[in-house]
Amino acid sequence: MTILKNLAVFLTALSAFADVSVGTPVAAPLAESLPRATCTNPVLRKEWSAATAAERSSYISAVLCLATKPSRINLSTTLYDDFVYVHNSLTDRIHGVAQFLPWHRYFIHVYEQALKDCGYTGVAMYWNWAADSAAPSAAKVWSPVDGFGGNGNQSTPDVPFSKCVTDGPFTGLTLAYYNTEVRPHCLMRDFQPAHPEAGLQDMIGFQFTPEIVAEVSAYPDFSSFHGALESRPHAVVHAGVSGDMGPATSPNDPIFFLHHTMVDRIWWLWQQQNPSVRTNDFSGTEYAGVAATLDDLMPMMGIATDRKVGDFMSTSTTDLCYKY
Repeated sequence: MTILKNLAVFLTALSAFADVSVGTPVAAPLAESLPRATCTNPVLRKEWSAATAAERSSYISAVLCLATKPSRINLSTTLYDDFVYVHNSLTDRIHGVAQFLPWHRYFIHVYEQALKDCGYTGVAMYWNWAADSAAPSAAKVWSPVDGFGGNGNQSTPDVPFSKCVTDGPFTGLTLAYYNTEVRPHCLMRDFQPAHPEAGLQDMIGFQFTPEIVAEVSAYPDFSSFHGALESRPHAVVHAGVSGDMGPATSPNDPIFFLHHTMVDRIWWLWQQQNPSVRTNDFSGTEYAGVAATLDDLMPMMGIATDRKVGDFMSTSTTDLCYKY
């Protein structure tokens, strides 16, 4: 069945991403480890459909603003593309390793601050794809009016780079990178189809249901939990949306950040089950099989200061100061 073959291909690719070698980034700054003071009034991150129309509009405007800002890391492309470049360049150091969750937590924070520099005054938002798993392509996040636009063009399915998003605010956006190439292109999506005859939802929704999230969240230790979360619902959502969400240049699609904020929410909820233990529960291996520790540095390639894992295990620090 095509939908399952696509999923299998994506899961294989997840563990075999290639490095990208385009552009000339600046050298990463020295690591910084700040005191993890507790904030007193954490903000509540919102689900996209729970935000007001004004909040959604402001968020979208700030995302588009990023594409008008110069690169922070000496690329010839934009700040929007910096996030794509960094994520892709570091892919084997941030996927399939213990650092997957804390690194992406920090990455979302850096992105949120960039949106604020573009005038956004709200919070990072998430797409609750588990709640929408029965019919993911009908979710409010895909609205062309106050969302991210819908599926890509399906009229020429065999033509490379032809599945451009046809509605919504990102239809005119030109993206710089694709996989390991400098390849200017439109924002692409390729929603995986439903198979009603087999009872399977579109976007492989049967693999990221609330029941799947509950199964993943039942793992008692960080090592098993983060592996299940990354390889199961996280990976399947990427595969279900497909297009630019497929390769390691997936931050090309602005839905990437709502997806990963949902992943962060699942981790946060898991931590809240036993906060005295799980706030600093971190184990497993890093790149090249090195044992993971809270003192490991999370590289950001100059888009932000490299920081230690331990600085981002709690969302109640003055750095982050948010909850779900």
